[in-house]
Amino acid sequence: MKRTVEPKVLYFGTPVVLISSRNPDGTTNLGPMSSAWWLGYTAMLGMSAGSQTVKNLTERPEAVLNLVDPAMVAALDRIALLTGSTEMSDAKRARGYRYEPDKFGAAGLTRAPSDLVDVDAVLESPINLEGRIEAIFDVGGAGSNLRALEMKIERVHVREDLLMSNDRYIDPLAWDPLIMKFTEYFAGGAPAYASSLARGWQMPPMPLPAN
Repeated sequence: MKRTVEPKVLYFGTPVVLISSRNPDGTTNLGPMSSAWWLGYTAMLGMSAGSQTVKNLTERPEAVLNLVDPAMVAALDRIALLTGSTEMSDAKRARGYRYEPDKFGAAGLTRAPSDLVDVDAVLESPINLEGRIEAIFDVGGAGSNLRALEMKIERVHVREDLLMSNDRYIDPLAWDPLIMKFTEYFAGGAPAYASSLARGWQMPPMPLPAN
């Protein structure tokens, strides 16, 4: 039997990505997100228009997508409720967000220079995708604060142990992405870490494996 319901969120499970974008002062903002998918060398990114990342990419379209593996989950969670924007909606404040201009420092992650774009990549990320935003679309109809960003991938950096013998292929057994599913972190199909974002969304507590 099935029931008709109206879930609070529809995050059925997508890879977690840290997006590097350029702030107005030239520094790199680091924005966590979990609504991303790829088709060929195009990435589609779903975010709130009020985020500093979307503001930056609207004005300065260069970006790096820093893919996240389970080893980075603690660093990611340290910035899950941080924003690079001094302007916040009441909804964000209610969920516990606070302003933090240095996301790299707050996360404990290392800046690394990019080849083609003028923003820093995340050294710890096993995969970095450099590129540019080609188009931004409104999502959700009139009054919606959601945006879909189309990004052209122009350079791909992959940690060597994730590559198969032919460098054109990434080993699907070696690559284990961190997944966000209904605001909770998962790795290998199992819960990976207590999620600050889930608490901000007031999701029911989820049992975690013992360390």
